[in-house]
Amino acid sequence: MRTRRGLSYPIEAAVKACDRGAGKRKTTTNCKRREPDFAAGEYLVRRKKNRLISTQKTGGTDLFDSLPDDLVISILCKLSSSASCPTDFINVSLTCKRLNGLGLHPLVLAKASPKTFAVKAKNWSDSAHRFLRLFADAGNVEACYTLGMIRFYCLQNRGSGASLMAKAAISSYAPALYSLAVIQFNGSGGSKSDKDLRAGVALCARAAFLGHIDALRELGHCLQDGYGVRQNVTEGRRFLVQANARELAFVLSKPNSGLPARTWLTWNPHAYSNHRHLTGNGPNGCPLLSDFGCNVPAPESHPASRFMTEWFATRGGSAGCGLRLCSHIGCGRSETRKHEFRRCSVCGAVNYCSRACQALDWKLRHKEECAPAERWVDEGDGDGDEGGVDGDDDDVMMIES
Repeated sequence: MRTRRGLSYPIEAAVKACDRGAGKRKTTTNCKRREPDFAAGEYLVRRKKNRLISTQKTGGTDLFDSLPDDLVISILCKLSSSASCPTDFINVSLTCKRLNGLGLHPLVLAKASPKTFAVKAKNWSDSAHRFLRLFADAGNVEACYTLGMIRFYCLQNRGSGASLMAKAAISSYAPALYSLAVIQFNGSGGSKSDKDLRAGVALCARAAFLGHIDALRELGHCLQDGYGVRQNVTEGRRFLVQANARELAFVLSKPNSGLPARTWLTWNPHAYSNHRHLTGNGPNGCPLLSDFGCNVPAPESHPASRFMTEWFATRGGSAGCGLRLCSHIGCGRSETRKHEFRRCSVCGAVNYCSRACQALDWKLRHKEECAPAERWVDEGDGDGDEGGVDGDDDDVMMIES
């Protein structure tokens, strides 16, 4: 064996060198084979596990986290507008952090239905107040009106309640316009001298234009009696008939109104022993022409009215300090000062915040109970509403308390 320079090794030295080289190759090969054999298997197992874990994680997040926020907000808007109770909305918000954050988006809160934030009087608390205020701050007109009525009549926070109702009225919400009209007619939250009849008539006219039946009926009575506006009996009677027609059309448009076919066409005045006033159209006259409308089922009360009714019922049926409640069961309003509401001029046993509430309560209940009381007939207090009725209908007047 020769080197690169041409020198030759001794034979014995060459044999030993070859043996040493062969031994090193075997040792190196064996070491390299043993160590990678164990390490490679462990590496493959770990690699498979990591691949499975990463696949599972990727599959869980792609289904929801990849959705854009606009699409999720649109879905939540549909949910809040169709929820049947607050629990439906709250359970979705508690599902995950993302839904909780997007559920409080102003667009979702503004489109929520009244059932989404319906609060019962017996469950009223600071947290319920804050929950309702979330929707009001987001611009939900229903929440603004409901919270405004609760603050004005129940919590006796007159300024804040009136401002919330005004916020809803600016958005052309008819119930808020009508409630502000009642406040102006009665001077609620102030003294008797704070009444603004012309402002009440203007608010009623706006609410009636938007289709509010009670406001249209109230406006008809104002025109018929010359209350806050120049008297026009013909126009007032036309508005009253129009209000009754709208009321009847609203009931008949419901799929399950349950109204018999001819009960609203004729009525029997002898069915009520205490009823001493006949319509101007005779015994078989159509109640559609009456100031009090047809014999239709009671309309569903607004959630704010139901809350106020429950609120005062849990407090003994009184607003305290000698203040009275409106006798119409579907109203719930209370006096803000003594002798604010007007009494029935025939019996003097019931009180009403407006002529609309008087008309509804007369049809539903008071027509059977009203009996003449001479002390109320003789006591007319100079407001132009004397005891008795109008010559053309079965209208029972109210007098100032």
